[in-house]
Amino acid sequence: MFWRKKKEEEEPVVAEAIANAPPIDQKPFLQAIWPVLACGAGLFSDGYVNNVIGSVSTILGYEYGDVYSNSNAASIVPAIAFAGTVVGQLFFGYLSDKWSRRDSLLISTIILILFTAISAGSYYRGDAVGMFNILTAWRFFVGIGIGGEYPAGSVSCSESSGELKAGTRNMWFILFTNSMIDWGFVIGAFVPYVVAAAAHNIYYSTIWRTSLGIGVVFPMVLFIMRLKLKEPEEFSRNSMKHAKTPYLLVFKYYGFRLLIVSLIWFIYDFSTYSFGIYSSTILANIYGDSGPLTTVLGWNTVINLFYIPGTMLGAPLSDRFGPRKTLVVGQVLQAIVGFIMAGCYAKLSHPSVVGAFAVVYGIFLSLGEMGPGNNIGLLAAKTCATGVRGQYYGMAAAFGKIGAFVGTYVFKHIASADGDPIKSSQYKFYVSSSLCIFSAALALLLPHVSQDTITEEDAKFRLYLESHGWDTRQLGLKKGEIIESLPEESEDNAPVAKA
Repeated sequence: MFWRKKKEEEEPVVAEAIANAPPIDQKPFLQAIWPVLACGAGLFSDGYVNNVIGSVSTILGYEYGDVYSNSNAASIVPAIAFAGTVVGQLFFGYLSDKWSRRDSLLISTIILILFTAISAGSYYRGDAVGMFNILTAWRFFVGIGIGGEYPAGSVSCSESSGELKAGTRNMWFILFTNSMIDWGFVIGAFVPYVVAAAAHNIYYSTIWRTSLGIGVVFPMVLFIMRLKLKEPEEFSRNSMKHAKTPYLLVFKYYGFRLLIVSLIWFIYDFSTYSFGIYSSTILANIYGDSGPLTTVLGWNTVINLFYIPGTMLGAPLSDRFGPRKTLVVGQVLQAIVGFIMAGCYAKLSHPSVVGAFAVVYGIFLSLGEMGPGNNIGLLAAKTCATGVRGQYYGMAAAFGKIGAFVGTYVFKHIASADGDPIKSSQYKFYVSSSLCIFSAALALLLPHVSQDTITEEDAKFRLYLESHGWDTRQLGLKKGEIIESLPEESEDNAPVAKA
């Protein structure tokens, strides 16, 4: 086929370009892992802040009853942070490419700390509906802060992982990005349970405000760590921060790939965040109005714990088999469990067998983490050149968050015509499992990601730009430098001095 022939012709040239490139310093492990941790671990806040709001929404229902449950806030409060996250991902995606990875991270962390604290103190003249509106507004700005973590944090994490030992790079990237989100999900479910137990299930306002406010602690610690960060070496060499980005060429080269990554991310977030946010609501429906708040939140914590084995045990698989294959296998297995759960839901949805429900539901979530949860961010971060990686990743992640926003709004409307709660929950699993199969098929269209894909992708993109007349001496151009002062490149890409 034509594309295969083109690839065969390109490989020797790419290999030569990589061989001629200056090597990335292999630092001692503790020195190399530090920026990977500091850049990626901020996504813990994404997991915590987005999952805790599901429990907060349940608590608001207990506190305000129909005033909350029948208001627009019941669907907007859990979902509005996703809208802010989309804005943050797009804005900080551009900023991280054209300004600074490190400084973009610091700004987004400050926004996250500030508005998480303010949202915990939401108040409006003693009026419940007014307070719901204020909480919604602050949650939007929290989302902007979270959004910055994706293009600035995860992209820096992927670039810094190149300084780690080959054969482990994908694993460490996953452990400090998606695994951090999943631990945030678990802690975001556990904290409301502990606070509810301490408050004896009655001081509802204290429970939800404290649960939100605790979300400030981790980004504050992370902010101090990030003050010591430097720009990743790959970014310093191949950025376009001081060059005019050839967006038309970028779109021609990466447009289709970006579309596929974005669709997979949309489907993953559509299901995962919706199930995560509404898991406590599903459990509340199983127990009915008689279920104590701590019982509902406790089982919600157990369910969220199943994210952990999926992401932690699945991380090494992405090095062993590659992220694309691992994603496909995880999606197919998740679909199978989802269809089984939909078929058996009538038997599982009784308080007497809630343990069985939690286990099967947890396995469903765990397989999702092993597949797309671990690997979609990895694929987004490593299937694009460094010069536009922040914007590429930001757009793909934004498309994913649109899926999360749509999912949290649509999920409550996926229901049977007769209003049967059993059938309604079954339909949710049927829809999600069908989307898993579609997502697995899309993943087959993506390229293989190796240990050195970032370096290889930069070399391929450089050759592509040169073949279309774009002067690649602009890559890595420093502030104050002009292209005329740089040495010209010979045909074998080696710099030669001007006469």
